[in-house]
Amino acid sequence: MSWTTLWLLRAALLLALFSFWSWLAADEELAFFVGHPHAVLQQLWRWLSTGNGSLELYWQDHLLTTLNFPGTLYPHLLVTLTETLLAFLLGLTSGLAFGLWLGLTPTLARVLSPFIKAANAVPRVVLAPLLVMWLGLGIASKVALGITLVFFAVFFNVYQGVREVSPALLANVRLLGANRWQLIRIVYLPAALGWVFSSLNTVIGLAFVGVVVGEYLGSTRGIGYLILQAEATFDVNTVLAGIIVLTCCALLFDALLARLERRLSAWRQQSDDEQRRW
Repeated sequence: MSWTTLWLLRAALLLALFSFWSWLAADEELAFFVGHPHAVLQQLWRWLSTGNGSLELYWQDHLLTTLNFPGTLYPHLLVTLTETLLAFLLGLTSGLAFGLWLGLTPTLARVLSPFIKAANAVPRVVLAPLLVMWLGLGIASKVALGITLVFFAVFFNVYQGVREVSPALLANVRLLGANRWQLIRIVYLPAALGWVFSSLNTVIGLAFVGVVVGEYLGSTRGIGYLILQAEATFDVNTVLAGIIVLTCCALLFDALLARLERRLSAWRQQSDDEQRRW
C-alpha cells in the first residue's frame, strides 16, 4: 500500500468519525454529553488566538521573567509539555540505570524484589495528593507523579532484557578477554535498550497520564487544570478540546520518538557488529 493511499484512508476514517459525531450532536440533549465538533473547534481557536496568556518563571521564590503569549492556551501547554518531558527523561534514565544495576547484581535484586513490587502496586492516584502536600502545586509534584509511572515501566523492561542475555554469548565474550565495562557496553546495554525502544511509545503515554492526573488533582497551570475547570462547569466542549490538545501532543512526541529510534538503530547495528566480532 502506497503512502498516498494510506493517508487517504486515514483521512476518510477521520472524516467518517467527524460526520458521526456531528450526527450525534444534532440532538441537543445528546450534545450536552458528547459535545459538538464545531463548538470544540471554536474553543480551540479561542484558546489559540484570544486572550493574553502569561507565564511567570520563578527560581527559589524570585521572579526571573514573565513570558507573554498571544493566546490563553500557550502557557498551560508549555507547562504540561515541560512536565511531561522532565518526567519522561528522568524516569527513563533512572529506570535504565536501576534496571542495569539490579540486573547485574542478582543477590541485591532478590533482596529488593518484594519492595519494588509493592511500590509498583501502589495506585498512582493515591500518591498524587501526597506529592502535592510534599512538593506543592508547582511542576515538581506533577513531574514526580509522572516519574513513578515511567520509572517502573522502563525498569522492568531493562531488568528483563539484562536477565535474558544469552549465557553462551557472555561466556564467549569473557573468553576473548572482555572486561566488565566492555560487557556492559557491548552486551548488556544493547540488550536492555532493545527492550526500552520497544516500549518508548507506551512510556511517553505514561508520562502524559501521570502529569495530567497530577494537574487534574491539584495545580494552577496545565491542560489538566483547564480540563478540571471545564468539568466543574459541565462544559463538555472545553473538556474535549483539552483532550484533543493532549492527543495532538502525544502524536507529536510519538513521531519524534520514531525518528529518534531510527537514528539510534544505527548504533544498535554497530553494537551487534561488535558482538559478532567478539
